[in-house]
Amino acid sequence: MKVTLTEFVTLDGVSQGPGSPDEDTSDGFTRGGWLVPHMDATFVRRASDWLDLADGLLFGRRTYEAFARDWPKITDPADPFAERMNALPKYVVTSTLTAGTWNPTTVLNGDPVREVGELKARPGRELQIHGSARLGDSLLAAGLVDTLRLVVAPTVLRTGRRLLAGGGTPSGLALRHHEATPNGLLLLEYEVTGQARQGEYEGVAAFT
Repeated sequence: MKVTLTEFVTLDGVSQGPGSPDEDTSDGFTRGGWLVPHMDATFVRRASDWLDLADGLLFGRRTYEAFARDWPKITDPADPFAERMNALPKYVVTSTLTAGTWNPTTVLNGDPVREVGELKARPGRELQIHGSARLGDSLLAAGLVDTLRLVVAPTVLRTGRRLLAGGGTPSGLALRHHEATPNGLLLLEYEVTGQARQGEYEGVAAFT
């Protein structure tokens, strides 16, 4: 399977609490809900298309517990995500949980790089990370992420936990798809190409 990291971020890279003011108030964060004013039908269709590609969902403990609390309560048959989110196999990387409550769930208590590497070696389409920014960042740095999908909101918060802020090997990316929605969200899909390249500027003639 390919490992795909899907993240909602502000223009200054904050990924914390996109869905509501009380979604994630850790470290005193009070600016949650920043994605919601910019959501539109185009974004919902694309997000649904992405979920169609999933053969499994991968989470860190904090995101898993929030999703496991909220998604089973969504029973509206018109909701474009709930049935699939609730039915797909879930994998949670944790050192504190021994069992999941959002079935079907498999708890991964071992080394995350080894455990996810074994999942990645299985046949299938995409193992999707939704949220779980710290886990996604560490797996990207370890070379296990194949595709990075960013939904960039036209807002600058100047506070909050940022995506891709950890250490590790720099990652090179190739833009494979881009789209702007009517409400100003940028949908960016990147293929991870290995280690980030470096160069030296020698004038514009080299690019013409």
